[in-house]
Amino acid sequence: MLEPTAVLLAHADGSLASTPFTPGSLGANDPFDRLIAYAEEDGMAAGVVRASGLFSVDEYPFSETIVVHAGTVTLRSQGQMLQLKPGESAVIGRGTALEIEAQPGSLWAFCADTQRIEAHLPGLTALPAHTLLSPSAAPDDEILLSPPPQCRSHNLFVEETSNLRIGIWDSTPYTRKSRPHKLHELMHLLEGSVTLQAADGSDLTVNTGDTVFVPLNAPCAWKSSVYVRKVYVVK
Repeated sequence: MLEPTAVLLAHADGSLASTPFTPGSLGANDPFDRLIAYAEEDGMAAGVVRASGLFSVDEYPFSETIVVHAGTVTLRSQGQMLQLKPGESAVIGRGTALEIEAQPGSLWAFCADTQRIEAHLPGLTALPAHTLLSPSAAPDDEILLSPPPQCRSHNLFVEETSNLRIGIWDSTPYTRKSRPHKLHELMHLLEGSVTLQAADGSDLTVNTGDTVFVPLNAPCAWKSSVYVRKVYVVK
């Protein structure tokens, strides 16, 4: 079995990353043809969607975060409406009655929890870049290779049943050594740049506007020399 590794999904300029993708869907009720970078039996999936037109789902089957990289994507659900442009993101709750309108040439990165669970949190949740944040824990001292950073975060969407948390995080610069990633995590950089180092020593640089997915247990070191602010999806 191949060791899990961090994968870039899409760039700030709206282009697809050079990651190997597999065309497919996430299930029988999935409204999209996707390019899948990660999908395992634990229910987490990540990749990109290229789409245009109108899509309608009576009961959305997943809890899914989308990050728009090109075009405009409009989400509508029972009086709610979110119009997402490049760099903007939102959560579609499991069980949402949803209409999606994608302009021609639209491209978005996604991270979906596809588990079948009874508890649903239907509705749309915006993930504003300038969300007010509160102090949060810094990385453990034993893995830091720099002074401890100051970190802040705010969960905007929490699904307790699946242990899914989605929100905004920021940090002052820091460096830490490699360790297996403790969670599945999608990151979309709102500000700054970070270099992630894989187990083989190869570097993956993530710049402002890029979206990356780091699977559970993927060896990953972190080096940032500037302030970083990101959207996160963790489980």
